[in-house]
Amino acid sequence: MAFASGKHALALCDRCGFSYPYEDIGEEWNGARVCPDCYDYKHPQLEPARVRADPEALQFARPDRKEPLVIHVGRIVPTVPFDEKHIHASGEVGTVIVSIT
Repeated sequence: MAFASGKHALALCDRCGFSYPYEDIGEEWNGARVCPDCYDYKHPQLEPARVRADPEALQFARPDRKEPLVIHVGRIVPTVPFDEKHIHASGEVGTVIVSIT
């Protein structure tokens, strides 16, 4: 379907209601046909935010450790070669008393 060029036609601004040459009327982002004085650009905050999927797995995951944990600190090597004696460390948590006056 062919349309006329509109070079001699007038159009009404959807916002202010004044008549302007048809070629000067433009379409806004919301579909309104407005004059150059009333034209508003779309604000960037009206664009939807880019949402990416959250990662679900850890890259360097380790299994849970079992308590009590025994850490082998060292081996007595200079005097006895290949003896399986290990040095063990242990500790305790004492009692804490808090008094409020």
